[in-house]
Amino acid sequence: MSATITVGTAPDSWGVWFPDDPRQVGYTQFLDDVAAAGYEWIELGPYGFLPTDPTHLRDELDARGLKLSAGTVGENLHLPGTWDAVWAEASAVAALTAAAGGKHLVVLPAMYRDLQTGAPTEPDTLTSEQWDSLTSGVDRLGKALREEYGLALQFHPHADAHVATERHITRLLEATDPTYVNLCLDTGHIAYVGSDNLAIIEAHPSRIGYLHLKQVDPQVMQQVRAQDMSFADAVIAGAMVEPPRGVPDFPSVLEAVAHLGTDVFAIVEQDMYPCAPDAPLPIARRTSAYLGSCGVGAVRGLRAVHASA
Repeated sequence: MSATITVGTAPDSWGVWFPDDPRQVGYTQFLDDVAAAGYEWIELGPYGFLPTDPTHLRDELDARGLKLSAGTVGENLHLPGTWDAVWAEASAVAALTAAAGGKHLVVLPAMYRDLQTGAPTEPDTLTSEQWDSLTSGVDRLGKALREEYGLALQFHPHADAHVATERHITRLLEATDPTYVNLCLDTGHIAYVGSDNLAIIEAHPSRIGYLHLKQVDPQVMQQVRAQDMSFADAVIAGAMVEPPRGVPDFPSVLEAVAHLGTDVFAIVEQDMYPCAPDAPLPIARRTSAYLGSCGVGAVRGLRAVHASA
């Protein structure tokens, strides 16, 4: 049984990592460019980048024929006493997401290196007690999001974070309730840490709830690993590349997910912080056209546009 894979994009592909930063494009350019690139679906990106008033946000989306798939939030639930702060942030994002029509909240684990500077902020591994705190906290978060906002929690492993590799993913999924916690499979982050996207799909078919489509440059990744570069420095060095120039192979991943028989969103991301304001749109147009030409019948959500060079 084949599923529908609804493709969209995110502020990340426009170099947006923070709610406000002088090196980032404004939100109106982002939305205009998304529509021009042929996408119909987006994520919120960092809370505060797009309007946080639900009516204002819906008006901006409606004006461009766009729809919202998910919001995004971070967590540090492996640390004691963090629930209240995590829930306060998550509930704000969840309320906006639900009000604007989104059905998912993508949850990212805490990073052990600063996202801007790459400086270490804490140890790179968790103790058994911290793992227990993380998994029980994520379960609690998923249940609260489902019951209070009707949103599905999609946990997003991330480079330079405590949940990154296939082994980490297996540990997290085995310790959490599939009713409330599933996986946002970010193809680029999985490849970044040397894990196998297809193996994860095969091992956890019922937990693949959402996709981020991203590729890494294998040659740049050799340099990243040899020099133990931070994620921030790796992005500047060009680790994340425009498809189909990197790995993993998108058609193989999309076909594997389609055969699971579950409808999912597949949100394109190409980490580009920082970048020139005119750089993202041509890449987004080419990427949109490429995904539409992959030959995967399950792919939906793309308008026909000219893939200019």
